[in-house]
Amino acid sequence: MKLRLQCLLAAAAFANCLSAYAALGSSPTYTATTTASSTQAVMRLSATSVPYTVSEATLADGTLVREYVGQSGAVFAVSWHGPHMPDLSSLLGSYFAGYLDTVNQQHAQQGSAFGPATVQRSDVVVQTGGHMGAFVGRAWLPTGLPAGVSSDDIQ
Repeated sequence: MKLRLQCLLAAAAFANCLSAYAALGSSPTYTATTTASSTQAVMRLSATSVPYTVSEATLADGTLVREYVGQSGAVFAVSWHGPHMPDLSSLLGSYFAGYLDTVNQQHAQQGSAFGPATVQRSDVVVQTGGHMGAFVGRAWLPTGLPAGVSSDDIQ
């Protein structure tokens, strides 16, 4: 019995070290029931009293990821800041390909493949910035923002 408990605890600890993120438009990865001690869910109210939940998780690499979850249960925005850039393909999910196409076009026009990027498409908005050791960014679905919630609420 003791060995079984130790195995379960070890598996839970390992699972909490994985760099899993919720993709925009899907169910959240970090919820109020997540057992990671570094995760917390905070209920927020917009100016029009529309509730949404912000789940925060500090990943093993020190990056803080916030998931903004609407009443439907889907992630409508994410934000991050920390010493490492998160895996945007995981964060953006099905929106990543369109984001990447736009960024590649921007970099080709600028003649550089580095630096901050702002992608504003009808389906997704992504803003990234920072520098080595201090990366920041946020992404949201313009049509997924609950009524009364603006992009300024995504911090």
